[in-house]
Amino acid sequence: MAIEARDIENLIRESFPNAKISVQGDDGAHFAAEVIDPSFKGMNRVQQQRAVYAALKGKMDGAHGELHALALTTKAPE
Repeated sequence: MAIEARDIENLIRESFPNAKISVQGDDGAHFAAEVIDPSFKGMNRVQQQRAVYAALKGKMDGAHGELHALALTTKAPE
């Protein structure tokens, strides 16, 4: 089953309600997302990205995950 950009945004927004979120991609499997959230302050990029991947609730897990690839950019607001 294909996933849509708005589905990804909704999953991320559940964990980061105050974030600025942008998700692009229209093939149902490959996406790019930018997540800017104040909670990322003091975290390194790996920590930030792990937090976002956790918000996806297993959608990227294994060969049967709905989301095949996500190019992810994360940062705290400046």
